[in-house]
Amino acid sequence: MAKKKRRITEDKEEEYEFIPSEFDEREFILKDIYGTKVLFVITGLAILVGIIGALLSSMSDIGWMIATVIAFLTVLLMKKLLMLLGFRVDLLEMKTMLANYLLFLMLALGVCIVVINQPFM
Repeated sequence: MAKKKRRITEDKEEEYEFIPSEFDEREFILKDIYGTKVLFVITGLAILVGIIGALLSSMSDIGWMIATVIAFLTVLLMKKLLMLLGFRVDLLEMKTMLANYLLFLMLALGVCIVVINQPFM
């Protein structure tokens, strides 16, 4: 005898509806402008630390070590420096601040290397 075929019935899947949250464009733009202001201050500070590091490097043999320590100490004290300048660092996201720290180190090192070379020293 032939066996009876089983018919598979499909269960109805639950339907999900995505409801986007409210987007406050003004708050987004203000946060972005604030982050840019902090970035400009960090850029200026990096240029200053790079020039100081170059001067220290040209004075003695271990000057580059002192310049490196100064750059890393500045990164460690960056939040306090920004608070002294009147910025509220707690408004910025952690990934934004990490990017600012890395940018500071790269720019300070770049300025230091450029200033150490022939046309300047």
